[in-house]
Amino acid sequence: MTSTRASRPTRRSRPALLTLACLGTFGAGPLQAQDDSANTPTAATLKTVTVDAQAYDPDDVRPATVSTATKTATPLRDIPATVDTIEVGKYKSYGINDLSVMLDGIPGIDASYDMRGEGIVIRGFDASSSDMYRDGIRESGQVRRSTANIERIEILKGPASVLYGRGSGGGVVNMVSKQARFDAISSINLRAGSWDNRGGTIDINRIIHPNVVVRLTADHEEADSFRKGIESRNIMYSPSILVDTHNGFSWLAQYTHDDVWRRPDRAPSYDNLPDGLSRRQAFAHPDDYVKDSLRMFRSVLTYDFADDWSVKWTAAQRKANQDFDHLYAGSYCNLEGRLSNGRACSNPGKMTFTRSWQITSNETRTHTLDLTGKFDTGPIKHDILVGVEYTDELRHPRLATSGATSDPSIAYPLAIDPFNPVWSLPKVPRGAVPTNSEHEAHAVALYAQNLITLTPQWKLLLGIRQDDYEFKSTNLNTGASRKYDGRNVSPRAGLIWQPIDEHSLYMSYSRNFAPYGGNGFLNISTNEDAVFNEEPERSEQYEIGIKSDWLDGQLSSQLAVYDLTLLNIRYRPDPENDPYTWAVGRKERTQGVEFSLTGRISRHWYVRGGLGYQEPKVVKDVTTPANEGKYKASRSRKNGNFFLRYSPNDSWYGEVGLTYKGPYYTAIDNLYERSGYTRWDALIGYRGLPWNITLAVTNLTDKDYWRSSSMPGTPRTVLLNASYLF
Repeated sequence: MTSTRASRPTRRSRPALLTLACLGTFGAGPLQAQDDSANTPTAATLKTVTVDAQAYDPDDVRPATVSTATKTATPLRDIPATVDTIEVGKYKSYGINDLSVMLDGIPGIDASYDMRGEGIVIRGFDASSSDMYRDGIRESGQVRRSTANIERIEILKGPASVLYGRGSGGGVVNMVSKQARFDAISSINLRAGSWDNRGGTIDINRIIHPNVVVRLTADHEEADSFRKGIESRNIMYSPSILVDTHNGFSWLAQYTHDDVWRRPDRAPSYDNLPDGLSRRQAFAHPDDYVKDSLRMFRSVLTYDFADDWSVKWTAAQRKANQDFDHLYAGSYCNLEGRLSNGRACSNPGKMTFTRSWQITSNETRTHTLDLTGKFDTGPIKHDILVGVEYTDELRHPRLATSGATSDPSIAYPLAIDPFNPVWSLPKVPRGAVPTNSEHEAHAVALYAQNLITLTPQWKLLLGIRQDDYEFKSTNLNTGASRKYDGRNVSPRAGLIWQPIDEHSLYMSYSRNFAPYGGNGFLNISTNEDAVFNEEPERSEQYEIGIKSDWLDGQLSSQLAVYDLTLLNIRYRPDPENDPYTWAVGRKERTQGVEFSLTGRISRHWYVRGGLGYQEPKVVKDVTTPANEGKYKASRSRKNGNFFLRYSPNDSWYGEVGLTYKGPYYTAIDNLYERSGYTRWDALIGYRGLPWNITLAVTNLTDKDYWRSSSMPGTPRTVLLNASYLF
């Protein structure tokens, strides 16, 4: 039966009631109780749904539970780790679609520009290739990951091998997709803004039977860039279906089809540019392109076979491809005939480039079987998860890199004037592909987790996982092939003390592993003289923190202090005389503190944001001892963001926010420090259901800054968004 707790509509409850009315009237069919005594084949007894209109607040972005940290829906206060969440819609109001830009300013995350991927570093360690997930399924390989169908992003900080297997150790990023739901509404969105940004989204969610709901999300966007000659096109559609018998059995199926075409912007670094060059100048050849594609199907079958006990089978197949051909980097020969490093050059006043082309396919097949349940042993309560996971991964890169003038028989004027780049001829036809390899990974894992409630104030989270893995690489040009396999055990433990309901203190230990062949992109050497790791790289983290609710639960905070160490890092003892022999022994460490604050601070005011400080350093470097004690390159020591929203009535609201990235060293020698930046953004919105309209300005002060060594920040940008809910 459906019941609604009676309450007088307040300023916050009226939008909730109107939303529910729109859902019942237009989008999903009537929300009414089913007759329990009905005896027809289509009759169903629905689970009781309690709607607290008072609790609905569209300006409060705090989720009730998260799943990335435990693989079960768990309140944040019961997780002995730092978990940050992002409501993607808040960022898309500003026209922010790139994953790395969304994560910019999240405490402890360095998000820089990377044409081929994401450029995401968590707590000092790269996460772009091994630690990206979609709905808990690994997003492996080199590809730009579209956020066109993403609803929420959850970032788990620190080692996560206990649930996800191999990884870098800094943390994992899990993108949660929009999918069929009985409580979702339908909408149409149109948007337009600066740099010819235009696009639209259709999101249709309909209950076609008391037990069946379907959803179709489709998005198309085209946009130029503030950089001359740079543009992109994206098209995505994702149908899904949810079947729920409401007596324990449910099945979700979803297919996602995503294509992104870009004219790439892989420009020279700022120290290779001539003085006085506009930040709007890019150097893409008219024939340059990048094509990213994603084809993913997943099935989630769940059966609740007893009170508090269920089994879930998740099966997924994912294929992501990247195809590009472009000019990149670039060196400027000044009018005195010198490069930026002082070496002589033969094209005064001209810039030359390197050409790279690549076709890479990444396929992943995953099967996961999870058993969850609750039981008591005397006064002690247990909330357990036991699972088995099987994965197959295949990566097939075909790539080549060459000097742009490698074919002297073709008059190809790639030495151009950077102030007036004119490309008069097409690029030289591609030659042979020197790198043509196939990399395979197979893994079977068993894992277990138990959240133990010792007393109402004390909880203990224990977890352990065993991975058996095998990697194989084949050089398709020579036929050479080699294998590497191993076994690893990953533990986690956390103790939680909740002296009162509003505060939760914790301490935790977790460990990660990255075996040779699975550290970063799948790849092991096929050279017979190459030496493999005897032990995987390992990271381990100690963390203490406190999670608190304030102002009668309207405001939440997280504070964490951590020590994260990476051990057994591979290096070559004698790279000049013996480039194929590797050893392990380098060591790196990041120590830091992170704070976040989210929720309502008074009747009309809301905040979201945080601040992080970290020291990512080299602890041991056998080959270059002078590096010991130095900061790692391209890792900022301070970063954060803070947004303040004012919502005085049912309809109008506005916010202003800043994103801050502190200075960072450009190289391991720590001789040159690049300045950071502070960017201001602002938004005003009208929420008169069924309409929601926003006007947002990014980089409000039009600040001139650099996101990374080769990409300036976007100038002032305006975006108008209009959504109609039905």
